[in-house]
Amino acid sequence: MNFPDNLLYTKDHEWVRIEGDTAFIGITDFAQHELGDIVYVDINTIGKSVGQHDVFGTVEAVKTVSDLFSPLSGTVTEFNNALESAPELVNSDAYGEGWMVKITGFNQEEVSGLMNVTDYKTLVGA
Repeated sequence: MNFPDNLLYTKDHEWVRIEGDTAFIGITDFAQHELGDIVYVDINTIGKSVGQHDVFGTVEAVKTVSDLFSPLSGTVTEFNNALESAPELVNSDAYGEGWMVKITGFNQEEVSGLMNVTDYKTLVGA
């Protein structure tokens, strides 16, 4: 299982990569492995403000649908359109081409409350 040390993590198995004033968000390799084959990603919050821990969409696997929780407050500005035709990118490249949304205007104080890789690995028992 892959645990990049340049990302931040949540207890709900989302990851965050901060690039300037933009936060890229997706689900972790652990989460996609637990869900199985991803068949659909539904994001209905583009252009909307979300609070930390609010649901910003859902991910559908063959056997289940799971809510996606925002790790940061801010505005969802972009959805990874590649996931519309290839949701399996979440399985094959969770931390790269499988990113889900971008959030801007996020609260910097909330960033410090996210887990580092060591804490996340402890959470999942890796």
